Amino acid sequence: MGREDVGSGPALRRIPSVNVILDRPEVLELASRFSREFITDLVREAIDDLRRAVVAGESDSASVDAFEASLPARLDALLARRFSRRTSPVINATGVIVHTNLGRSPLSAEAIARASAAASGYCDLEFDVEEGAGGSRQAHLEGLLARLFPGARGLAVNNNAGAVMLALNTLADGREVLISRGELVEIGGSFRIPDVMAKSGAILREVGTTNRTRLGDFRAALGDRAGALLKVHTSNYRIVGFTEEAPVGEMAALAKSSGLPLMVDQGSGNLLDLSPFGLGDEPTVRSVLEQGADIVTFSGDKLLGGPQAGLVVGRGDLVAAMKSNPFYRALRPDKVTVAALEATLESFVAGRPLEEIPTLRMLATPAAEVGRRAEALAARLALSAGTRLETRVEDGASKVGGGAAPACEVPTRILAVRPRFSSAESYEIALRHGRPPVVARVRDGWLLVDLRTVPPDGETDLLSALLQAAP
Repeated sequence: MGREDVGSGPALRRIPSVNVILDRPEVLELASRFSREFITDLVREAIDDLRRAVVAGESDSASVDAFEASLPARLDALLARRFSRRTSPVINATGVIVHTNLGRSPLSAEAIARASAAASGYCDLEFDVEEGAGGSRQAHLEGLLARLFPGARGLAVNNNAGAVMLALNTLADGREVLISRGELVEIGGSFRIPDVMAKSGAILREVGTTNRTRLGDFRAALGDRAGALLKVHTSNYRIVGFTEEAPVGEMAALAKSSGLPLMVDQGSGNLLDLSPFGLGDEPTVRSVLEQGADIVTFSGDKLLGGPQAGLVVGRGDLVAAMKSNPFYRALRPDKVTVAALEATLESFVAGRPLEEIPTLRMLATPAAEVGRRAEALAARLALSAGTRLETRVEDGASKVGGGAAPACEVPTRILAVRPRFSSAESYEIALRHGRPPVVARVRDGWLLVDLRTVPPDGETDLLSALLQAAP
């Protein structure tokens, strides 16, 4: 036994037992709100922390005697530690519209209401109330997808990686899928197209080179083992310079003449002509289908502006085969996703996506409007912060983000804030540690706040956070 153990002996013997602590009134009150097992676990953790401190010489008998009096605060701290990683709202002041780390697209008001209604009770997810018989969860979406993509059939799964895997497994299990080397993308979270393809059962057949792939490269690679042609949207990078790629229309003609399906992973879920907002090179799902693609897959939570989901649209026979694939059951969306996605698609069918879907509304907001809001917030900051904060409004660029239109930026106006009594880096940390956290950027000693990604009804909370974090 070491000297520390000998010296700490009296203090260790004074530490109360778990049962003694559990009988205290304040602990009994906690047990009425949580299970006794959970509270017992917390008490043991508090006692273990105290025991370690005594053995390390950081606490003595006096500290042990004060332990029970400080117990409520200790248990509150332990509760906060246990639940510190709960999902919670943040204010996105980065100007990145589809921010993957912050949950991608915020839902429309109607999508939130539908999702809440589906989550809070029973719903007709797989029940036809008119016929009084079972139905399909895809029925809620199939009619909407048919209106958006005439002549095509569609289904939804839980994300776009799942949609790609389901399509590849259905179309080309055990057979070669031809894809350009320049499109072997990593789609985020270390998920790579070659890995997804391998898990699907399809065999990767690379054609062309990283920067130049011609239709002839696909034609030369066709053989008896070919099962499909695949084109993948480069969702988070662009290859520029000495480049060439096979157009969808030409690939579709080659696939048809070879009796093979052409699958295109469009990725971003763009359904609109976004050229008025500076995103003219982002193809729409419908245009890809019209060029002859047999199957198109895309995300629900990027430029579609809905919940996390993967959508498949295209030839009816191929989509039907995917729906009957056993993998589909493992990938199908839950009732909350179906409800939110239904509301999102209805906005497009009704012709009101720019008005109703937050992601598209943010994308379409003119820089001048963002600037007016920034000037007004700067004035409110100056009035309340006095000399603690210096502000200015300057030109900037918002990013689409989230694996959608990677080379495109949207002009914006940025509120730049500089604390007079600390660094911008320290100010940014304080904002992230606030409630709610504010996520912003720092550049050249200034904190940059882009109101494009802050809804107008969030400005009061943002103002409060900016003031509270200011030294």
